[in-house]
Amino acid sequence: MKRQAWVLLAAMSVLWGIPYLFIKIALTELSPPVVVLGRTLIAVAVLLPLAHRRGALAALRGRWTAIGALSLLHVVAPQLLITYGEVHISSSLTALLLASQPLVIAVLAVRFDASERAGARKLLGLLVGLVGVAAVVGFDLGGGDGLELLGAGLVLLAGVSYAGATTLVKKKLSDVPPLGVVVGTTGIASVLLLPAGLLSAPATLPGLEASAAVLALGLLSTALAFLVYYKLIALAGAGSAALVSYTSPAVAVGLGVLLLAEPLTPATVLGFALILLGSWLSTRKPTPHPHPHPTALRHPALTR
Repeated sequence: MKRQAWVLLAAMSVLWGIPYLFIKIALTELSPPVVVLGRTLIAVAVLLPLAHRRGALAALRGRWTAIGALSLLHVVAPQLLITYGEVHISSSLTALLLASQPLVIAVLAVRFDASERAGARKLLGLLVGLVGVAAVVGFDLGGGDGLELLGAGLVLLAGVSYAGATTLVKKKLSDVPPLGVVVGTTGIASVLLLPAGLLSAPATLPGLEASAAVLALGLLSTALAFLVYYKLIALAGAGSAALVSYTSPAVAVGLGVLLLAEPLTPATVLGFALILLGSWLSTRKPTPHPHPHPTALRHPALTR
């Protein structure tokens, strides 16, 4: 990847490593629909005036079907699934399970994106990654109840949704300014989430910690993060952009252990390592073999 892509990837590692901590804090006083609605409304309020001044919304003409689909795949569905999932599992485990996203992208590439196909290593990588997911879920939730397993399942579904969204951006929206895409998707998401958010709104205003957590989710992990992510997809491709799934969980696990006193077991570390290895194997491009120069084919002596 280019240097700019590496910088964007490093930024994404932080921006998408911190939301699981903030979600956990916000859930102490707010329902999942209110948390998700709050972060999308904040993102729209901040970015809409900027998008209007720059004329970014004009680029969405004729693209509203793709924008609507992306809103469901990249905002509404995964953020609700993750937030509901975190009601039952730790922020650390949430981030680790989402690290399987590159595996899903590799599967989707078989059907939808030839440029992201890896080669002979893909099957091995998928198998290793799936063993890692099973290890994380099996060991971390082995003594848990059905609600914990449900939470883990919701987060895994969110990873599938994110993977589909990543492929959709590259195939249909990579030429649209990221600012317009973010405003369009978060705007549609806010409208769709408004009824559920109003029905589950608290009777009193939340405290300072929960309010600050939602504000950080809206400004950093939604508005800024989506701008950076869509730019990264356009610059480096869906598979490279999904590398953030390798690094952001490390940030999330560190914050969960240090600030929320969440456990970090050897089984968790082993499962995470297998997920990373499988993701790397399944998304790695095959090494191209140099072709002999045409003159070499005509003159065998030149090949020595």
